[in-house]
Amino acid sequence: MTTIGIIGAGEVGSQIARAAIAAGYSVVIANSRGPETLAALVTELGPSARAAYAREAAAAGDFAVVAAPLKVVNDMPAEELAGKIVLDTNNYMVWRDGHIPVLDSGEKTVHELRQEQLPASKVAKAFTHIQARPACSPPPGLPAPVTGWRSPSPATSRRRLPW
Repeated sequence: MTTIGIIGAGEVGSQIARAAIAAGYSVVIANSRGPETLAALVTELGPSARAAYAREAAAAGDFAVVAAPLKVVNDMPAEELAGKIVLDTNNYMVWRDGHIPVLDSGEKTVHELRQEQLPASKVAKAFTHIQARPACSPPPGLPAPVTGWRSPSPATSRRRLPW
């Protein structure tokens, strides 16, 4: 069974976990407050889910989803994500993330910054265009756009999605 490491257990991360489990995947999910705070979510998700710290979720996943705000100082477990496809759901929001000068100036895109933070990973952007619930339980035929500027190709990343 394919395991998805999910870093971020808010609205997006938890919806992705629900969709993945419904499609037959297992998930290891993490948040910034520690696995003990995810007990209710893991109970809801059932036996195909477990909570962990971000490093453990990253290591356990055959691929990973980052559903956590972007920070200028990288707090993602880069070593554990090395060599893996990482689907990044982040949209830069100044009101939430604070100002990130390289993004504000246009020097870099959000995707370029995340890829720099995870240099040995294959980062693709996913689920950045619609709200969490429709993105993770789309009506039949609704595409889930995935973009990237280098390997993996968006088509390769799209095949990794459980729906």
